[in-house]
Amino acid sequence: MPVLKWNTHADLAIKKTPTVGREEYLDYMTFRRNDRPLFTEIFGPLIGLKEEWEEQGASAAELDFSAFRYRCESRGMLPVNTGRDGGYPVIQIEETEDRKIWRDALGRTMHLSKGRSTLALPMDHPVKTMDDWIKIKPWYEFSERRFGADWQAKATRIRNEDRVVCVAIPGGFDEPRQLLGEENLCIAYYEQPELVHDILSTIGDTALKVLDRVSAAVPVDMLCVHEDMAGRSGSLAGPKQIREFIAPYYRKIWNMLAERGARLFDQDSDGDMNSVIDAFLEAGVNCMHPMEPAANMDIVGVRKKYGTRLAFYGGIDKHIIRQSKEDIVRELEYKIPPMVKTGGCVLALDHRIPAGTPLENYKFYLRKAWEIMDRESSRCQSSRQCSV
Repeated sequence: MPVLKWNTHADLAIKKTPTVGREEYLDYMTFRRNDRPLFTEIFGPLIGLKEEWEEQGASAAELDFSAFRYRCESRGMLPVNTGRDGGYPVIQIEETEDRKIWRDALGRTMHLSKGRSTLALPMDHPVKTMDDWIKIKPWYEFSERRFGADWQAKATRIRNEDRVVCVAIPGGFDEPRQLLGEENLCIAYYEQPELVHDILSTIGDTALKVLDRVSAAVPVDMLCVHEDMAGRSGSLAGPKQIREFIAPYYRKIWNMLAERGARLFDQDSDGDMNSVIDAFLEAGVNCMHPMEPAANMDIVGVRKKYGTRLAFYGGIDKHIIRQSKEDIVRELEYKIPPMVKTGGCVLALDHRIPAGTPLENYKFYLRKAWEIMDRESSRCQSSRQCSV
């Protein structure tokens, strides 16, 4: 296995210079304003890509992405905890050149394949029954420890710096999945619904108490939730499960924040979410990412169907930039013009940049994307056909 110089999430972090103010971003993503398109890189490179680019002659600025031109907002996540607060001591079990195994704070045995991933996978899960959940339930209940030191001063500073004020809640699918595992959670919807309801009710009550205090002190702009609940074949929970279990949890928090001025409820989920978009819109979600084309998430089609009900970011096929320049142009010419015209979309690759992507292809992708965005923006403004 080749030695990797950049093999953690922190190593793969990228540097961007935000140039879009808070109000412009919020107006753009809620279809109130459409002056100029937004364009960014959401996640950065996959493991191994920086080494490839270094061999291809990339500069330090290209390796940390500060050399590249984006047009995006700056966000600030408030230092409050709405999820798990507590856990078991982390215990190291095994580490070799190829893998690392340990027991995490939830008591799960975790496995990390070195050089292939920066995310570990659980080999077991702590909750199988209501009794199991009751043992760790206090970790999810409210306490004053959930507020970071000087959280209000930090929140005010984020707002004063013209950054988007963000808060997060645990995923309505993802957090129970961390506790039960995917298969057991899907079975529990039918065989132990009271268990799933109690988990989400507990998390929801805690998040509501935390964010009620936060939003009373400092206006919140965006609520974020991480789900990762779908693959290429579709969502692991259907509309019925979302409406029964997840929507009440979402609504409990979003209704309160929206009444106090929050404008975006952004959900992060890979995979094909088409079958459940309607259910999540009903639950309050109005923004999604990363909109993976390989999983049938076509932002042009989604925009035609949902119009201004759903904003998103991502949507450009990350695999295309490993192909020919003609393929890159075809992808960009299909997706950029309608997004520039309608707004409410931060154009970006749909996930991390795959290993095997030539540096020259990435630079061509950026140049061509800006060429098309500038062209379409000029046309749109001159003809006054941009949607708002």
